[in-house]
Amino acid sequence: MPVRTVVEHGTKDKKSVAFSLDWPGWSRGAKSAELALETLEAYRDRYRPIARIAGMLAEFDAAGALVIVEDWVGTGSTDFWGISFSPSSTEHGPMGEAELERKLALLQASWSFFDDVRGRVSPEMRRGVRGGGRMREEIFRHVVRVESLDHAKQVGVQEDDDGTALTPDGLRQHREAYIAGIRAYNAGKVDRKMRSWTLPFLIRHSAFHTLDHAWEMEDKDLSGEAAATA
Repeated sequence: MPVRTVVEHGTKDKKSVAFSLDWPGWSRGAKSAELALETLEAYRDRYRPIARIAGMLAEFDAAGALVIVEDWVGTGSTDFWGISFSPSSTEHGPMGEAELERKLALLQASWSFFDDVRGRVSPEMRRGVRGGGRMREEIFRHVVRVESLDHAKQVGVQEDDDGTALTPDGLRQHREAYIAGIRAYNAGKVDRKMRSWTLPFLIRHSAFHTLDHAWEMEDKDLSGEAAATA
C-alpha cells in the first residue's frame, strides 16, 4: 500500500508541510513542498521504531512510496512554524473503532518512544547558533504541558496547572485520561465540540508534537561527545 500523503501550504506559501494520513506523527515541514516531501521520506527510518512499538512494523515496512492524495492551503501558522495546524478534508469524525484504536496505538507508541529518548540522552542539549534552545527536562515539561493543558481540553479533559502531569504517576494518569477522553469524544459523549480541529487531526498533532521533540532531543544529545572526550 502506498503512503497516503497530504501537502499543506501556508497562506503565503512561505513554508509547506508533508504528512502521512495513516501514520500519525510522521510529518515534516520545509521551505517548499518538494523539500517537505524529501524530508518526510528521509524520516521514514526514524518513524520505524514507533511502528515497531505499536506492533505494526510489518505493515510499515510493506508501505510503498509517498503518494499525494491532497494538496491544499492551510493557515498562516504553517508559514510561520512549518507545522500543520488544521485538518485536511479527509480528517473528520467520528472514526470507526478499528481506525481509532490503530491511531491511538501509534499515539501511545509515540509517548513510549519519547520516554525512551528522554531516558537515554544527556540532560544538557546542544545549544543553537546563538546559544539558545531548551535542555532535556525543559523539552519534557514543554511537551507534557502543551498536551495536558491544551490538547487534552479539546476532548473535555480539564487538568490543573499544578505540575502533577510532570510526575511519573501524574503523567500516567494524564495519558490514561487523555486516551479515555478521545474515545469518549469519538463516541459522541463529549458535549463541547472542537471549533476548527477534528479528532483525527488532534491525534496526529499530538503524535507529531511528541515525536518532533523526541527527535530534537536525539539530534541535540551530547552523550556521544562526552564519551569521545572521556
